[in-house]
Amino acid sequence: MSNLNTAKVVVIVFLEVFISFGLGIYGFKFLLRHTTPEKFYVEACDDGADDVLIIDRVSTEVTLSVKKDIPPSAVTRPIFGILGTIHLVAGNYLIVITKKKKIGEFFNHVIWKATDFDVLSYKKTMLHLTDIQLQDNKTFLAMINHVLSVDGFYFSTTYDLTHTLQRLSNTSPEFQEMSLLERADQRFVWNGHLLRELSAQPEVHRFALPVLHGFITMHSCSINGKYFDWILISRRSCFRAGVRYYVRGIDSEGHAANFVETEQIVHYNGSRASFVQTRGSIPLYWSQRPNLKYKPRPLINKVANHMDGFQRHFDSQVIIYGRQIIINLVNQKGSEKPLEQAFATMVSSLASGMIRYIAFDFHKECKNMRWDRLSILVDQVAEMQDELSYFLVDPAGKVLTNQEGVFRSNCMDCLDRTNVIQSLLARRSLQAQLQRLGVLHVGQKLEEQDEFEKIYKNAWADNANACAKQYAGTGALKTDFTRTGKRTQLGLIMDGWNSLIRYYKNNFSDGFRQDSIDLFLGNYSVDELDSHSPLSVPRDLKFLAVRNLYIFHIVKSILFEDRDGASSP
Repeated sequence: MSNLNTAKVVVIVFLEVFISFGLGIYGFKFLLRHTTPEKFYVEACDDGADDVLIIDRVSTEVTLSVKKDIPPSAVTRPIFGILGTIHLVAGNYLIVITKKKKIGEFFNHVIWKATDFDVLSYKKTMLHLTDIQLQDNKTFLAMINHVLSVDGFYFSTTYDLTHTLQRLSNTSPEFQEMSLLERADQRFVWNGHLLRELSAQPEVHRFALPVLHGFITMHSCSINGKYFDWILISRRSCFRAGVRYYVRGIDSEGHAANFVETEQIVHYNGSRASFVQTRGSIPLYWSQRPNLKYKPRPLINKVANHMDGFQRHFDSQVIIYGRQIIINLVNQKGSEKPLEQAFATMVSSLASGMIRYIAFDFHKECKNMRWDRLSILVDQVAEMQDELSYFLVDPAGKVLTNQEGVFRSNCMDCLDRTNVIQSLLARRSLQAQLQRLGVLHVGQKLEEQDEFEKIYKNAWADNANACAKQYAGTGALKTDFTRTGKRTQLGLIMDGWNSLIRYYKNNFSDGFRQDSIDLFLGNYSVDELDSHSPLSVPRDLKFLAVRNLYIFHIVKSILFEDRDGASSP
């Protein structure tokens, strides 16, 4: 290869990396934690690095030093990142990543899943605590460990996982020079509260690792002898985060419960394409608190200013994503009907040309296991999807097309029905992308590529399970259709089992789960003198006394749900 051609290749690669990802301030890949009775030392072990983060266990002061200051008597352990710090009854705790699993490589950037953590007390003993404080501190530690035990924490020390490809392509030179923490989309930084002390000191930002919660899978695929990478990323928002029946609707800032941004990415011969969708709770002020019924009746707040929160929500969505095509999948009869009607009325009242509303009664249309009828909805929105398009950039970093808006799908939980529809819309977009990139021949159908279809369906089913476990506490329902393209009796039975587990968790353990998330995200702070601590709220023990009376009724209603068109969310 001539020097001129070599230079061209170098320039193209440089442009690709710079335009899409920025040169920024990367985090450290290799760390060692050294512990003494007085201090934590976190040593950067990357080639050429001499930085050491020092945390004083008494004063809590954070400083930057060099390796020569590490005392030889310190106890040393390898770690893979600092999640942050949190204050509990006993004082401050340092949370670090101790195990990780490689998910794959994303344009030469390694993506990891954090699989184990240590929660380390600053205090050397607990002798300063009373017996009640000791018990409270133990409970708060259990809350933190519960959140950390929920699968789905991802990170990269060199790539910004919180942004879509399209957002990363449309950034300023100043953005490119920021650290990963500074430039991250704060909606998806689940340890943002834990990093508040480190974020206040820019000189230590390389030790501050933004962590995403959600789902990521990567696959090397082949169609027609052409190899490409296919990636699926779901980013779960930390705003109005929580568990199924405890967090519904929106808050005063317009943040929707269970909001998830899902991006599907293709990388082929240097070209990159992506298609983004969102999901989120119906953006009104409503609730659905557990009351031992299988499906508690949702209640719409009759005194709240719904338009204020509704408009805040969609103003932000339009700014971030562009046009909004709402697909509302809830039942148009029974207890879900008032929510569907209220949603439609609010869209009509807002009268925005950037918002389109489509109601599709999933259970009515697909009753008696007629899931082939989902094609009615896909065909209905096909022209709109073509108008929204997708993001595409060539190997030199030139943007060929932008995605002009998103489908915002919802059901009651924004889990099972929502994931099915999202997977169908994503496949249609992928079909167009692969044809334009030359992977698929003209007239070829993606559904006919058996090997890839298996990868695709299983990945979307895994995505459904991850989102469901994080919000509802169990795997998703209806994944037999996502995995196989058919609704089966075995799938119906598994849905019954998962629904029964959801019922139990929603009624008897989700209060603890919600408190745990709120503590982790900083929605409340621990203060042993605060009488409003969640630990001081008594449980309603009548739930425990009567729960067994409902089991037979629940099992019966679940196993026959699809036959009469009434189903769980």
